[in-house]
Amino acid sequence: MRDKKNFVFFFLLLLLSNISFSAEQGIEVGIDERLGEYVAIETLFKNEDGEFVQLKELINKPTILMFVYYECPGICNPLMSEVASLINKVDLIPGKDYQILSISFDQLETPEIANRKKIGFLNAIKKKIDKSSWHFLTGDSINISEVTKSAGFYFKRDGKDFLHAGALIFIASDGKITRYLPGTTFLPFDIKMALIETSEGKVTPTIAKVLKFCFSYDAQGKKYALNVTRIAATITIIIAVIYVIFLSIKPRKKEKMNKGI
Repeated sequence: MRDKKNFVFFFLLLLLSNISFSAEQGIEVGIDERLGEYVAIETLFKNEDGEFVQLKELINKPTILMFVYYECPGICNPLMSEVASLINKVDLIPGKDYQILSISFDQLETPEIANRKKIGFLNAIKKKIDKSSWHFLTGDSINISEVTKSAGFYFKRDGKDFLHAGALIFIASDGKITRYLPGTTFLPFDIKMALIETSEGKVTPTIAKVLKFCFSYDAQGKKYALNVTRIAATITIIIAVIYVIFLSIKPRKKEKMNKGI
């Protein structure tokens, strides 16, 4: 019986170490939430007009931050389109109640590309807003690396494109990261609540963390695919733990029965 317990114990250790190793590898692309920490507001970028700006000049109120690249063939444009659509649905006013920042993590993109993208998305917004309420930024590799790492956003170049995740990151006026909303579609209510809580400096944990665990980015298919390996590993651990508990309880029951006899 003891040999069985030892075998299961070592099997669990091996399985957990493999999962831990996989998680470390996985951080190469994805989001490592830095709730309560501060984004690198001293970093320098160019706005859509080609002017140098520091993030601290732009983050002067609750801010929705997106890391994208403007010529992305995948999820970046749907993400920004969703934000443009939400501006029409949320009864808070951009420029007054909050700011929006799109930061390209492609160092090769230029302010000209950013400006074209900005014009396109502003034209899709029916609500009348201040043009300076949504900035489209570009920068060099040093500043891009510093700001993305400070926000826990990790990406990797894949040929002409990039492997990356999609999310909205909410930043308080002092640069504190208050919330992450992963994905490319959102409810207006969630956006409004996130902005209100950010204005109060309140840090809110991500409710949909299970989605980040169960789904991983498929580089080939440019989509999120179910990570069967991780789910299977988790189920295996649960079954193994139950089995160990069963092995521990069974001898006790026998002892009680023998004493009763």
